[in-house]
Amino acid sequence: MALMTLEQARENFLAAMQTLQSSKVRSALTVLGIVIGVSSVISMAAIIQGLNKFVQDRVESLGSRTYFLTRFPPGTDPSRMPQRIRVRPYFEYHYAEYIRQAAPDVEDVNTVGTRGFFLGDSNRIIYGDRSVEKLIVRGAEPSYTTALPLFTIARGRFIGAFDEAHARPVVVLGAAISESLFPNEDPLGKTVRLNGSTYEVIGVFEHDQGLFLGPGVDIFAIIPLSKFHKEYPEAKELILIFTIPKDVNVETAQGEVIQAMRRLRRIPAGKENNFELSSPDFLSNLWNQLTGALVILTTVISSIGLLVGGIGVMNIMLISVTERTQEIGVRKAIGARRADVRLQFLLEAVVLTLVGGTIGILIGAGISTLVRLTVPSVPATLSYLWVTIGFVISVGVGLFFGYYPANLAANLDPIDCLRYE
Repeated sequence: MALMTLEQARENFLAAMQTLQSSKVRSALTVLGIVIGVSSVISMAAIIQGLNKFVQDRVESLGSRTYFLTRFPPGTDPSRMPQRIRVRPYFEYHYAEYIRQAAPDVEDVNTVGTRGFFLGDSNRIIYGDRSVEKLIVRGAEPSYTTALPLFTIARGRFIGAFDEAHARPVVVLGAAISESLFPNEDPLGKTVRLNGSTYEVIGVFEHDQGLFLGPGVDIFAIIPLSKFHKEYPEAKELILIFTIPKDVNVETAQGEVIQAMRRLRRIPAGKENNFELSSPDFLSNLWNQLTGALVILTTVISSIGLLVGGIGVMNIMLISVTERTQEIGVRKAIGARRADVRLQFLLEAVVLTLVGGTIGILIGAGISTLVRLTVPSVPATLSYLWVTIGFVISVGVGLFFGYYPANLAANLDPIDCLRYE
């Protein structure tokens, strides 16, 4: 019986392939919807999985126990905030020292001042006849690179305690700025003009281009915070960065910082904070919001494709039932049961959708490979899970949309079938 069942399955598979070959254009149009649906699901899943890995790496590079104090919620447009948030007072330069004293469970408390195009500022750095204008100038303290490991020195050194104490005119450049100003020479020790003032280049950061989540390290020029305060007293938008040691309870340390900030900003008891405390996870949360829209869009596109493909499968199977009515009658006359006929046509429908699904999986794999080669930082990878899901979707569509034609064929009267012209 098992041998017979296997033989029947083989014959039904061959019959399904003959149906595909006998009506190539009709079959191609039928499976096209399946191809679009499956390939969109597979490729988008691979890309999102790769982007998730990229974002997670990005979060880790910012420091797994690094936290930020900002005036506004990170990743938001202050102009769209309620009035009570827009009027929050600016941070002050003395906050960091107070937090160091009032919050013993935290370390590496840093004040960061920023001057960039997104704040309405313009910057220009010049060396000889070369210049760069699309850059971000930042004032930072010596422990800045400890708090934010993303800023890694490739050559030279970072700002030291002596530089900060004496407001020395030294600068550390992003790799892209360095390559633009010094394409054929070593930048270390050279003097550049930054917004009209002279600075000595003491270091260059590792390459980091950034991506959709914001500017990368490549376009930063970092000077001592004390020098930044002296040069740009009008730059009032400060942020604070601090780290929590691994052996310290995060909630306890954060509570110390929050209480210190409330005292600094004279917030009465019962009133809400007029500052934000966040971790690098806000990048993950922002990304999850973006991918949510992508998932919905992909689901809609793939659902439409699968629906069109499923209707096409049902249509071609109904045509097949009509064209093979006499064949059905002969099979029933020589002893074929309804279940046998139903299985035959269901298998043909599944073969149709599996062909489309296989093509869709291959296209999805090709797209993910292309993305990985084009953008190496996004490791888009086609997992076995999604390949399995692609095959399951294909079989499911074949069974769902092929059942009605298969059941119709199974219930045909053999005598009427043999008389059919």
